[in-house]
Amino acid sequence: MTTGEKIAQCRRETGLTQEQLAEKLNVSRQSVSRWEMDAAFPETEKLIRLSRLFGCSIDYLLMEGAEKFSGEETDMQSAFFFIHSCGCFFLATAAEGKPHIRPMGFIALWQGRLLLSTDRRKNVYRELTGHPEVELAAYHMDTRKWIRIHGRVQEESSMDAMEEMQRLYPMITQEYSGENRKQIVLFSLKTDEVKFM
Repeated sequence: MTTGEKIAQCRRETGLTQEQLAEKLNVSRQSVSRWEMDAAFPETEKLIRLSRLFGCSIDYLLMEGAEKFSGEETDMQSAFFFIHSCGCFFLATAAEGKPHIRPMGFIALWQGRLLLSTDRRKNVYRELTGHPEVELAAYHMDTRKWIRIHGRVQEESSMDAMEEMQRLYPMITQEYSGENRKQIVLFSLKTDEVKFM
């Protein structure tokens, strides 16, 4: 399948018309039509937004013969794009034999692993350091699909990882400045299982 055919198929699978997709991407309906007919090619920024919206990898959209992301694969780029496009996700931890679930917002992709951030003063930090096994879930309102990820976290001290998180979420730099800078902590997630539903 060509890139245009994949865009058209993904658009239909998500139940969007060309007009609705154009509105979400802030382009004309004619642009979407030209992409789908392979008469034009989306800009890089639009490809990123398409992959997030459709819950697939950019490679899938670009490469002829590439497989669409399935629940059996562990393509962290696709998982990150999907979760990031949802706006928030839910993190399940355990402490004192009880499950705890909470909404989270900051997630990044670094060296093939998902990064989560929190504050050392919060309960979630103690739970993650005491019981590193977690589950993460997110629901995409546009595609009506879920992702569930099971894995283990470990504290990540790399400055490059922190820079990537701050690049995606500049408000972290504002909130954690001066003495507060020591309170922010990153965890990298080693996944055991990724499921799209």
